[in-house]
Amino acid sequence: MNATNFQILPDQSQLDQMQRDLRFYPSSVTDPQVLSREQVAQFNRDGYVSGLRVFDEPQTLRNRQYFDQLLAKVLASGGDSYSISTAHLKYGPVYDLITNPRIVECVADILGPNVIGWGSHFFCKMPRDGKSVAWHQDASYWPLTPSKTVTVWLAIDDADRQNACMKFIAGSHHVGHLTYRPSSEADHNVLNQSIDNAEQYGAVVYDELRAGELSLHSDLLLHGSEANLSDRRRCGLTLRYCTPDVRAGAEWNKKGVVVRGTDPTGHWANPPRPALE
Repeated sequence: MNATNFQILPDQSQLDQMQRDLRFYPSSVTDPQVLSREQVAQFNRDGYVSGLRVFDEPQTLRNRQYFDQLLAKVLASGGDSYSISTAHLKYGPVYDLITNPRIVECVADILGPNVIGWGSHFFCKMPRDGKSVAWHQDASYWPLTPSKTVTVWLAIDDADRQNACMKFIAGSHHVGHLTYRPSSEADHNVLNQSIDNAEQYGAVVYDELRAGELSLHSDLLLHGSEANLSDRRRCGLTLRYCTPDVRAGAEWNKKGVVVRGTDPTGHWANPPRPALE
């Protein structure tokens, strides 16, 4: 299984033609409203912030029940637990999550007052599914420049080391864009890229989250996850946000919703909430 199963991704030649700016741009927010100044500084230093509670138990349960129903429909139609991508353009409740003020306010404390939400993808590791996510940088896949995307990883289920939570290489976003190799079937990799010897770039940190919590990480931060060998599911919803000055190729601007402030560039399509529940 590779990333092309999830969404239409441009090939490397298309990405190279964009001459993307793949440098880390630190947050310049000095008066955050939800995060602390220390957390903004941590994001700039380490590339991530984790353990942010955004939903109480009733809302967390509603999120999980909704995903359970959605997953059942996708499986019945021939999809799998990794194939629910660009979900905010298809399903109203996911649009409601990518625009949810509690989530967006956390992101705005990193990106600033104007925020575009352009990506949404459920990463659901079923019990004992045996697939890992190799070390990678999100920015490698995307026809976006400059690299100013923050990923929210919203825990639908509890995620810990036993059921293969995400892991980061702290500070690796400062290294720049790294050379990767194509994954082989022997890697049992959910994605199609692998960066070898990633541990040389920093310390491994496990992103353990309770359901209803989220983490934020830079699009240049090395991250991945191990195979889920437990009897518990591990589902998270990734939500991708950027600043309006980011340019998108391959018509990816059609995915972008203005979730806070304005888009003075007019580049992002700002589609409405879909009717499908």
